[in-house]
Amino acid sequence: MAKSAIHILNTPQERALEASRHLGIQVALVLGASLVVALCARITIPLMPLTPVPLTVQNMGVLLVGLMLGSRRGFVALALYLAEGAVGLPVFSPTGPGGIAQLLGPTGGFLMVYPFVAFLAGYIFERGTKSFMRAAIAGFLAEILLFAGGLTWLYVFTHSLARAAYLGLYWFLAAEVIKVMLAAGIANRWSRSPVRNAVEQ
Repeated sequence: MAKSAIHILNTPQERALEASRHLGIQVALVLGASLVVALCARITIPLMPLTPVPLTVQNMGVLLVGLMLGSRRGFVALALYLAEGAVGLPVFSPTGPGGIAQLLGPTGGFLMVYPFVAFLAGYIFERGTKSFMRAAIAGFLAEILLFAGGLTWLYVFTHSLARAAYLGLYWFLAAEVIKVMLAAGIANRWSRSPVRNAVEQ
């Protein structure tokens, strides 16, 4: 009798509906995450003529996506974000030219490693007990990857490590520490939220 009841509750149609619902939620999360990063990119303080790289909340958005969605969905969300920007949607920082030109400009190195930054942050955070400290470590290591990509690209432009560091590192250190701490705090709270548990089911 119990076996019969279980069979009724798990018909192929019900499983297909559940799979469709789950897929729909995942797609919505990935799309929503790309839009969150786009909104964060609008919060920008230009630092010209000191550097063409603006001070923006965008990096914190990338960390949040990786920490909150995990490595795989975080990577997909940021790859989608870059695709949106590449086709001309206004998702990049408004201080730049937009589109492919922005990906190939001075800030392109930062932008192009975003999927890998989100992946690394999520990969570290999702392995082991989720805590503020683990989220902060994941954020800091992901930021190292972010600046490695950004500074390497600036080096291609300037042919000088010192100049690349001046344009893409020194002005941002204090702000990045704050962004990592904020992202870690939000992600830690989210990891314990009943809303997250409901979404992940």
